[in-house]
Amino acid sequence: MHGIGNDYIYFDCMNGELENIEQLAIRLSDRHFSIGGDGVILLCRSDIADCKMRMFNADGSEGKMCGNGVRCVGKLAHDLGYVKGDTCRIETLSGIKVLKFKFNDDGTVASARVDMGPAELDGEKIPSTLKGESVVSQPVEIGGKEYNVTLVSMGNPHCVVYKEPDDLDIEKIGPLFENAKYFPDRINTEFVKVIARNEMKMRVWERGSGETWACGTGACAVGVAAVLNGYADKNVPITVHLRGGDLIITYTDETVYMEGSATLAFTGFVEI
Repeated sequence: MHGIGNDYIYFDCMNGELENIEQLAIRLSDRHFSIGGDGVILLCRSDIADCKMRMFNADGSEGKMCGNGVRCVGKLAHDLGYVKGDTCRIETLSGIKVLKFKFNDDGTVASARVDMGPAELDGEKIPSTLKGESVVSQPVEIGGKEYNVTLVSMGNPHCVVYKEPDDLDIEKIGPLFENAKYFPDRINTEFVKVIARNEMKMRVWERGSGETWACGTGACAVGVAAVLNGYADKNVPITVHLRGGDLIITYTDETVYMEGSATLAFTGFVEI
């Protein structure tokens, strides 16, 4: 399944457990567009929500949250009959996320709007070595060059940089940000161009996965950062263009909403 090109291999674990998922993620995530993807995501039982999501990056590390993944988990849970109606509550390591679905003509889920919860802006809670109630356009030195960074956590830590995305050698610069001394748990980095007010273009380097076609929490971070830097407005939908498609982000005083598609590529069996 994929959310605007951010593809994961999804396992239905509602009636059973998988072991050694870290190695499974490494083994299966070394390619795209077939059996392969940006990682592995499990649909599991939950005692406190309709279901639970666990996600593992391509390097085997477990992630706390995946914005594109949580939409696909909601679709999987609905389309397999584990949840009914147009809403779903999904337990994640970043708390319970509430989804509201839109449907295809055949009754399957086409897209979802996710209440992602409030953004964390405190520098030390991102976590980072940069201090302050918020870190907005703060200069840092990475790879011998100075960049102004805005930090946002949406369950995953993000660093937003305003640089023309298409002019960057992201395979070179991405790891420099991911492993920079400022970020003790590593960082996801979005390189952003402002197209117009409330409209952004981004490329993303995800810790543990490299460049991906889309990142839901990253798009949320870009929307929040756009408001903080004066490029967008609160309570107004912000269109974020990613390599795989568009996400719509709305930043309010209480929460961050993300809306986008959830797409089934194919189903099958893999021998593990």
